[in-house]
Amino acid sequence: MTNAIFLPSYILPGIIEIIMFAAIGISVIMPGIDRWSRRYFIAFYSINVISGLVFIIDMITYMNPEMYELSLTLPFIELFLYSLPPLLMTPYLLYCCGESFKKNPIFRVVVAIWVIFFIMIIIAQFTSMFYYTLPNGQTFLGKGYPLLFTPMIVINIINLITVIVKRKKLTRRYFIAFLVYIIPTTIATIIHSFIFAIMIINISLCIGSITMYVLILTDQVNQYMRQQTDIANQQANIMVLQMRPHFIYNTMTSIYYLCDQDPKKAQQVILDFTTYLRKNFNAIASNDMIPFSEELEHVKAYLAVEIAQFEDNLFVDYDINHTQFALPPLTLQPLVENAIKHGLDPDSDPLRILVHTTKTESSSVIVVKDNGPGLDKNEVFSSNNALTNTQKRLKIMCNGTITLSTPREGGVVARIEIPLEKKA
Repeated sequence: MTNAIFLPSYILPGIIEIIMFAAIGISVIMPGIDRWSRRYFIAFYSINVISGLVFIIDMITYMNPEMYELSLTLPFIELFLYSLPPLLMTPYLLYCCGESFKKNPIFRVVVAIWVIFFIMIIIAQFTSMFYYTLPNGQTFLGKGYPLLFTPMIVINIINLITVIVKRKKLTRRYFIAFLVYIIPTTIATIIHSFIFAIMIINISLCIGSITMYVLILTDQVNQYMRQQTDIANQQANIMVLQMRPHFIYNTMTSIYYLCDQDPKKAQQVILDFTTYLRKNFNAIASNDMIPFSEELEHVKAYLAVEIAQFEDNLFVDYDINHTQFALPPLTLQPLVENAIKHGLDPDSDPLRILVHTTKTESSSVIVVKDNGPGLDKNEVFSSNNALTNTQKRLKIMCNGTITLSTPREGGVVARIEIPLEKKA
C-alpha cells in the first residue's frame, strides 16, 4: 500500500529525468547554438539530472530507515545542487545582454549571496534550526527553514530585475524565455521555504527551463538560418560578379562580327546579353524567392547568347508544364551553364539540352538533361562553387534539393525538387 502511495513520486521524477537527458542530447547535437548557450544548457540540465537522481535516492532512503546515515547527507546535496542553476543564470543572462560577467557588479553580488547560502547549508548539518532528520529517515523543517532559502530567492529576484532593466539588450524571445523560467521558480522557492514541496520546485524547474530552452533555441536556430542564407546569398553575388571572362569576351566578339554579317542578329544578341546581365544584377539585389517565370527568362537569355556563339553545336528544347512556383534566384541558370561547360565540345556531336518542369503531389520539379559525356556528381559538387552554393541556398530558403545522375545512355540529368507550399 505504501509503495502504491509513493509510486507517483517515482514516476514523475523519472519522466523529468528523461526530459532532461533529451535536452542534454539536443544541446550537444543541435547546429546553430552558440558556444555559450550550448555549454550553459548542457551544464544546467546535467545539474538537473543529478538533482533528480538524488531526489529519487532520497525517496528510497525514506522508504528504508536502515539507510539513515545516507539520508543525513542527502538534504545538503539537494540544496547545493538546487542553488547552482540560479548562480549559472546570472553570467548567462549578462552574456545574452552583451556584457562580460567577470567584473560585473551584479555577478559579484550574486556570488557573495551564494557563498552565504553555501555557508548556511554547511551550518545546517550541525544544527536543527533549519531542518533535522530522525533515525527513521524522516526529515522535518526547523523554525529557520524559510531563512535558509532567502539567499536563493534574492538571487532569483536580482536576475529578474536584471532581465527587466536590460530588456532592450535582449530579443523578445530571450526576454520572454528568462521571465517564464525565473518567475515560476521564484514562486516555487517561496512556497517551498514555508512548506516542504520539493516536487513543486522540480516541476517548475522542468517546465520553466524547457520553455526557456525552446524559446532561446528557436531564436538561435532562426538567427543561424538567416546567417547561412545571407552567406549563401553573398556567395551567389560573388559568383555573379565573377562571370566567366571568356564568356563575356566571346559574346562581345560575336557581336562585333555579327554587326557586319547579320546586324539584326547582332541586335538580338545584344538584347539577350543585356537581359542576362540585368537578371544577374537583379539577383544581387534580391534575397527573396522569385517566380519561376523570371528565372526561366534569365536562362533563356543566357542560352540565346550561347547559341548565337556556337550555332550548330548547341540546341535547347523547353518542355515547360508547370510555372506556378517560386525558387531562389540563380537556381536554374548555374545548372544549364554547368551543362554547357562540361558537355559542349566542338569536336564531338552537338550538345542538346532539355529544360523540363512538372508538378508532383509534393513538389515542383525542374529537370535539366543533356547528352554530354557525363560526369561524377561528387566531383562536380566538390569542384563547382556555383552548384554547391545553389544547393545550399535551395536547402536553406525553401528546403529544396538538387540531385545529379548519369543515365546509361550518357549525359547528365540534374533534378531540382522544391516542396509545395502547404495551404493553410
